[in-house]
Amino acid sequence: MVVEIKVKSLLREAEAVCSRKSLLAIREYRTEDGSRIDLAILRGDEKLLAIELEASFKWIRQRVLYNAVKAHRAGFPELWVVYPFKMPRLGWVASFIEEELGMKLLILQPEEFVEKVEELTARWARL
Repeated sequence: MVVEIKVKSLLREAEAVCSRKSLLAIREYRTEDGSRIDLAILRGDEKLLAIELEASFKWIRQRVLYNAVKAHRAGFPELWVVYPFKMPRLGWVASFIEEELGMKLLILQPEEFVEKVEELTARWARL
């Protein structure tokens, strides 16, 4: 089964939404340790959100955990994973991310993504 996620289109839309709200959206954000985050949203120097787009259903628990660890090490308080498949139970991985790393985790379908970015950026713009 092949599920396609329109990565460039989703990233472009998120960048446009952020730009309208005076937020900075950086594709392929490089962390200090050399890791890469698909899209980072910042307000000035403040790191708001790390976003990863996952187009493969293989090893998703491990991918989510890895994404969370690199986002946490880079100083992001929140991670969104855009995932076009039915999400399996993350079990201890979700607990670890939320309780041990202290991060908020959200798994989104591609069709929900831009709407969620609009909601969140509207809230951040008011702060």
